[in-house]
Amino acid sequence: MTDPIPAYGLWSLVVVNSGIFIIFAFSFAKPRSKRDWRSFGAFSAFIVALFAEMYGFPLTIYLLSGWLTSRYPGVDWMSHDAGHLLEALFGWKTNPHFGPFHLASAVFIAGGFWLLAAAWRVLYAAQRAGRLAAAGPYQTIRHPQYVAFVLIMFGFLLQWPTLVTLAMFPVLVAMYVLLALREEKDSERAFGAAWQEYAARTPRFAPSMKRLVSTVDGPA
Repeated sequence: MTDPIPAYGLWSLVVVNSGIFIIFAFSFAKPRSKRDWRSFGAFSAFIVALFAEMYGFPLTIYLLSGWLTSRYPGVDWMSHDAGHLLEALFGWKTNPHFGPFHLASAVFIAGGFWLLAAAWRVLYAAQRAGRLAAAGPYQTIRHPQYVAFVLIMFGFLLQWPTLVTLAMFPVLVAMYVLLALREEKDSERAFGAAWQEYAARTPRFAPSMKRLVSTVDGPA
């Protein structure tokens, strides 16, 4: 079946979709420091690279076209639906937007934006009051904003994996880890013993189940 409109070359959609997600993320992240802008800029580059292949030029499919065509001869790899590579490679025969990888993608992306918004409210209030951010998501992990960016990017990888974004993802994760470590040093200098006590009881990136359950249930 032929698509009624071109599957690619839609650069206006690249601009519009990139702008929507970047502005949406900006409204939650609200970068202020150089470190904030660095992390947000890296996330924005990932989003632009993603939508450039989703609607502009399918570089990944072009580079892998020989292998894809030989292994999956019945698939029209230049159709837009085929760009959902995981759904196509695993043989999802109906609309890929309702496939398992796309649905999982929506969960990760929505969860990431929710975490980003929840973390920003706590961080903004703490910065204005000159205190350590230790409430809300910060009760469970020390760097919820960085985790949120990673969740969103991982969600997009499930939905529309590309060679460029797959290469960018581990680099950006490493960058967020380094930024988090530098941020911790700054926090320790600023808050001293309060920070050390907070860090001792709160995991850096992955919540402990015991801590997560106690946070959900509330203080005893």
